[in-house]
Amino acid sequence: MGAEVVDYDVASVRAQFPALGEGAAHFDGPGGSQTPAAVADAVAGVLRSAVANRGVVTRAEQRAEEIVLRARAAAADLLAASPGGIVFGPSMTALAYKIAYTLARSWGPGDEVVVTRLDHDGHVRPWVQAAEACGATVRWADFDVATGELPVEAVTGVLSHRTRLVAVTAASNLLGTCPDLPAIAQAVHEAGALFSVDGVHFTPHSVVDVAAVGADFYFCSAYKFFGPHLGILAAAPALLESLRPDKLRPSTDAVPERFEWGTLPYELLAGTTAAVDFIAGLAPGGGSRRERIVRSVTAVEAYETGLRDDLEKRLAAIPGLRLLGHAAVRTPTLTFTLAGVAPAEVYRRLAERGVNAPAGSFYAYECALRLGIAKTGAVRVGLAPYTDASDVDRLVTGLAALAS
Repeated sequence: MGAEVVDYDVASVRAQFPALGEGAAHFDGPGGSQTPAAVADAVAGVLRSAVANRGVVTRAEQRAEEIVLRARAAAADLLAASPGGIVFGPSMTALAYKIAYTLARSWGPGDEVVVTRLDHDGHVRPWVQAAEACGATVRWADFDVATGELPVEAVTGVLSHRTRLVAVTAASNLLGTCPDLPAIAQAVHEAGALFSVDGVHFTPHSVVDVAAVGADFYFCSAYKFFGPHLGILAAAPALLESLRPDKLRPSTDAVPERFEWGTLPYELLAGTTAAVDFIAGLAPGGGSRRERIVRSVTAVEAYETGLRDDLEKRLAAIPGLRLLGHAAVRTPTLTFTLAGVAPAEVYRRLAERGVNAPAGSFYAYECALRLGIAKTGAVRVGLAPYTDASDVDRLVTGLAALAS
């Protein structure tokens, strides 16, 4: 993105995470990151303050309104999106179902939807089930099992003039693979279809620009980038204006509020704003919040990539350890099996050493089926901005002991 690469002080970053004081080496970030003190304080601060339904009369109402607007602005800065196109929900999956069933009202027999076998099921099943409910056809784009790559041609090869929507992950939560989204988006839009992107696993590790990747719908989750459990959707306000989701009769028809059911969780919104501000401060330097986010995430990405490359070389040297997927562009996520030791046992034995590296298929159901690990799972190691060299040493030592 053209941002300068600056020094990254991982020790300073680690000091801001109270949970790290418990002593575990956390490689479970892909399932949810640990939380910095600033985010916890922001959540607690709202719960300790007078808050009411949004309004302009009482201070409690005004505070609620301010919290919502600040959270939309923060998420927009993180994703290079419009605040008026930021929708909050309980999870990415819940938001995807909402959009899928809203869009499907205009689909019918003869229409087609494209999903991939690389995606998390939260970005597969909503589209598949919505298509099935209205009689539309589902087309599948497959990935290369040997490399974990999703070639652009795998998606373009199943496009047609009947395609209504294409759903592709920005990064596989199981393998870390990052498809070429701009190229895919161009083909999707040339076919006259909408493009949905699952950015849950991508957002914590790379600079996001929704327009640059060509996403009509971009989903992510705050709890994967240091925030609370909250789903986020970014879309163009004009696109959201064209959609008519189910809602209560007296609730507002304004965008983006028409997509948000019930009272928003103000404390979680405040925590999301704090998480974005935390990200913006991960590297030194001034500028707008968006400029600081780009600088910080660029520094994080360089740091995590270096750590991943070192870890990958060390894992490859362990007898019987087989890495899954070798895509050219990946997040700092490594998935593997160890000969003679069940993934669940690797998970348990590492946990005994204070190393948290979970095993499973992690809801990447179709991906796990293609890899042949749907029943046994695999061990997934995810690096985070707070992972340091000593964490990596503990992981490698534990795995080497198991292999011997």
